[in-house]
Amino acid sequence: MIGSLMYLTASRPNIMFFTCLCARYQGSPKESNVSAVKRIFRYLKGTADLGLWYPKDTGFELTAFSDADHAGFILYRKSTSGHIQFLGDKLVSWASKKQLCVSTSTVEAEYVAAASCCSQVLWMRTQL
Repeated sequence: MIGSLMYLTASRPNIMFFTCLCARYQGSPKESNVSAVKRIFRYLKGTADLGLWYPKDTGFELTAFSDADHAGFILYRKSTSGHIQFLGDKLVSWASKKQLCVSTSTVEAEYVAAASCCSQVLWMRTQL
């Protein structure tokens, strides 16, 4: 149920936080988590006419950008990765997160960010 909501987070950022919060508990959901997901579905049902519009003559190419800072998280010296994906000229996915590993150089931090971006792009291509 949570997986099917994830694609909506790019076009409805006001519910992204709550969707991601519910996704944390999908391994062992409680009744309160299920009711929160039901509230999200009720919200989505009321906003079904909102979304991204792709006219016929619009480009439909997938473009991605990634970046990283080296050791930006001072406490543990971990880097932060960020990446965005566009479908035509519409932003459809973005992410920013602390890297799991400690990079020893800027190049390594950028490589980890690019690998994360590529994995998202490959998943998106399977969906398209």
